[in-house]
Amino acid sequence: MVELQVVLPDESATMPPERLVELAVAAEDLGYGTAWLPDHLLPPGEFGPTYGGVYEPLVTIGFLAARTTRIRLGTSVLVLPMRSPFAVAKQAATLHRLSGERVILGVGAGWDATEFAAVGASFEERGRRTDEGLDIIRGLFAGEDRGGVFEPKLRAPLPIMIGGTTTPALRRAARFGDEWQGLGLDGPAFAAAVTRLRSLSSRPVKVGTRLNWSGGEPELDSTLRQAFELADAGAETLAVSFGDEQGVLHRMTRFRNLTKPLDA
Repeated sequence: MVELQVVLPDESATMPPERLVELAVAAEDLGYGTAWLPDHLLPPGEFGPTYGGVYEPLVTIGFLAARTTRIRLGTSVLVLPMRSPFAVAKQAATLHRLSGERVILGVGAGWDATEFAAVGASFEERGRRTDEGLDIIRGLFAGEDRGGVFEPKLRAPLPIMIGGTTTPALRRAARFGDEWQGLGLDGPAFAAAVTRLRSLSSRPVKVGTRLNWSGGEPELDSTLRQAFELADAGAETLAVSFGDEQGVLHRMTRFRNLTKPLDA
């Protein structure tokens, strides 16, 4: 059985916050299991398909959690090496408690050197800093002594999702992840990535990937074929981006209705 998920279109500075609420509530009502929010702090280009994440995702999760009851809320993905892992752990644990334990902390190492330079972070050290940050976050979540009192303590596990398809990302998922999310993969490529991931660790890691449908019948047919192919290849989650906010609700509803057999 596959969990259908949605990537919310947090890509426009003119989008009313209430619109994100409407889409999150609709996703919950339609049966999507998780709603993801993207992240960019200071991208070199306009927000949009490449640089999503106008509203800071952890803050936005708090806003959406207050208006939903069942759907899980996560970051896909938070660029961890641009942030303090202690602050991220505190924010995520707080959101988990406030939301009724519905948060997934999705993280990645980032990919745009220009954005790293803009915020004064080292692009070259991003992999090491991501691993170090995850080690700190995992430790805090587990109750390890890190030199001070960490609250709120977790009452239920807070899953960590690792995004990315590179070898370092797969190694990171094998070491730290409860979930892994690929991007831009067809069935064979997804199966190969999962085989690689499984070879790196015996830890149970839920596996899935992202795909896109932004409109048009030919693209819908292609995306549906891809979804069923990925399910056959072993995907446990499929996170779908439906393009910008215009028409998202229609596409989100139609896609959900056409993919009911995936989670039957």
